Amino acid sequence: MNLSVLLLLLAVILGPAQASQRDSHSAEFRAMQQKLEYLRHNAARPTPDPKPTVLAEREANAYFNEGGVKLPKGVTSVRLAAQPGVLDGHALVDFEAIMQGKGSTNPLLSLFSGEHHVHILAQAGGSAGTGTIRVQSAYLDDIEVPQMALQFFAQHYITPRYPHVGVTSTFKLPLRIDSAVIEAGRVELIQK
Repeated sequence: MNLSVLLLLLAVILGPAQASQRDSHSAEFRAMQQKLEYLRHNAARPTPDPKPTVLAEREANAYFNEGGVKLPKGVTSVRLAAQPGVLDGHALVDFEAIMQGKGSTNPLLSLFSGEHHVHILAQAGGSAGTGTIRVQSAYLDDIEVPQMALQFFAQHYITPRYPHVGVTSTFKLPLRIDSAVIEAGRVELIQK
């Protein structure tokens, strides 16, 4: 269920969608695209420049909503906000598309049907080349999802398709990123 996880920090991990270079994208989208390209080129250098790269939340939101990242089927209208150490993600989620018709008779999973506004708060950051994201709370249409139901859903429907994504996700940061610091309105990445 670590849905917002696939958003700000993981834009780099997921890589770009097959987005066109058309002029129809916003200035924020193009700024994010340039920063991600810089991260890729800097990582290819023998010694990357350790100067921080700052990803602003408005740039990340434009990038996700204008096709820069191929979102999981059923996920739309992504909106992220960043606070120190915390990602606050919102999205419209069609659980039928995510579950691909694999309904369940388990009452814990009855929450995860139809289309809902999903709001997730997650602790996030990275150091020594490793990123960690821990979902603190998740809401469907402003109703908090019990941790047990969230864990069960993640184990049965998210992790099998995205092996490194769960309620708690720990992963190697890509592109020689050594640290990722979540601050108010932005994420600061340092490559080594």
